[in-house]
Amino acid sequence: MSTIFPDKSGKPTLLLPQALRPGDKVGLAAPASCFDLGLYERGLSVLTRMGFSVRVPEGVFRRSGYLAGSDEERAQVFMDLWDDPEIRAVFCIRGGYGSMRLLPLLDPARIRKNPKIFMGFSDLTAFLVFLVQKCGVAAFHGPVLTALAGCADPAAEISGVLSALSPEKALVLRPERPVVLHPGSAEGAVLGGNLTILTHLLGTPYAPDLAGAILFIEDIKEAPYRVDRMLTHMRLAGALEGLAGVAVGTFDGCGAEEGVLAEIKKAFDGMNVPVLAGFPSGHGPRNTAFPVGIHAVLDAGEGTLSFSRPATRSAGPESAQ
Repeated sequence: MSTIFPDKSGKPTLLLPQALRPGDKVGLAAPASCFDLGLYERGLSVLTRMGFSVRVPEGVFRRSGYLAGSDEERAQVFMDLWDDPEIRAVFCIRGGYGSMRLLPLLDPARIRKNPKIFMGFSDLTAFLVFLVQKCGVAAFHGPVLTALAGCADPAAEISGVLSALSPEKALVLRPERPVVLHPGSAEGAVLGGNLTILTHLLGTPYAPDLAGAILFIEDIKEAPYRVDRMLTHMRLAGALEGLAGVAVGTFDGCGAEEGVLAEIKKAFDGMNVPVLAGFPSGHGPRNTAFPVGIHAVLDAGEGTLSFSRPATRSAGPESAQ
């Protein structure tokens, strides 16, 4: 499988999308589940407060069972938004389930030809891995529209999104309550997202290649033994070989925090990689946005995940250096 990380190994270069400016057009896609209209309306009002013009394709309101339209319809909405030169970013309305069904229907060449901002999390982890590793385009782990509708602190969430998308300053993430599961520091491109989705991608052509990477994981409503089972699955499948480090986000509704973190710690025992928990990203009250595919340094002692450069460009070359 080809991996696209911006390093010195001769691998293909990661492309950076152009930064958003006030008034730019943002397109909304629904690659997964259908959504609640009330949450959609409230989330839309939060997004417009950021100062962007929002385009809502009619196709996002389709329903096909538990999905927002057929696979072909959902993929077409996404690709039409991506091809449209007026659309500068694609945000998602909801996760849920269904994103990985679309991966064979997406065109990496067309996506790479026109790099733009994509943001999502949870089920959309499948898209994040695909965009970075199959298309060579930086992407963003961050809130979807319906999550913006119910977030505890909309102002903080907006600030986090704008900071992640800024072309002016490299992002530094700090856990609210850092928990060092394994000490040390490491560097590599950040990749990952929802642990369940990462596990389900194993054995497919879209499985994450984590060699040399800093893995980010989060999940929701998974008992500690299931977290252990998924990490054991990844280890036995060889998916964790060559891993540089691990950043742990929220595991909301997964039982007592210490129980979940104990399972995560055990999963990486003997690997000699730093593991730092407590990052406020995932399904918890906060979902701080950050880029995937961008090189960063994870320092468990300092309690930081420091990206080496901004993940968007204001002008000039598209490539990450």
